[in-house]
Amino acid sequence: MTIHLHDGDLPDGLDLGPVVAIDSETMGLIPARDRLCVVQLSAGDGDAHLVKFANPADGGASVYAAPNLKRLLADDGVLKLFHFARFDIAVMDAYLNIMAHPVYCTKIASKLVRTYTDRHGLKDLCRELIGVDLDKQQQSSDWGTDTLSEAQKKYAASDVLHLHRLKEALDHMLTREGRMDLAEAAFSFLPARARLDLAGFEPMDIFSH
Repeated sequence: MTIHLHDGDLPDGLDLGPVVAIDSETMGLIPARDRLCVVQLSAGDGDAHLVKFANPADGGASVYAAPNLKRLLADDGVLKLFHFARFDIAVMDAYLNIMAHPVYCTKIASKLVRTYTDRHGLKDLCRELIGVDLDKQQQSSDWGTDTLSEAQKKYAASDVLHLHRLKEALDHMLTREGRMDLAEAAFSFLPARARLDLAGFEPMDIFSH
């Protein structure tokens, strides 16, 4: 595994292929309060690219300029692969002003097809489907720090390094159970669901009676 750390944007000319695993690290779970600190990406080749953003209080609005990252997020020809895409695409839209599309979410895929369990976290999926035991110790660490620790970098990378293999396993199960059409429809709705969250409808089921 090689981890590449970039300040503020992906490097020019970087090609991560037609399916890119993406995750984010923030100061918390409320986009209006908790700033975006890191976006990590992988082409599924064992390498990870971490884009670290400075504190906007120090660098101003230009901190989130990131033209190369934004171009990738908006590229219709690149599938963006997430675990719990609903949060990640919302927080990226809030800070980068780009709604990622098209998207695939391994958590949604798992909930649609692994109906024999209520454990749909990334750690659970990796352990069951691909035999990988993730270390989640850095999940709640300070991602706004000026310098990421080696443990933080390894944790951030681990969140994207295995998503391609998980997608392959989940796609097999979705096809086997005849639920791929449902999954694709749910993935297509995710940008709208994220915008509802950002608009303040996060705790509400607008489809309920």
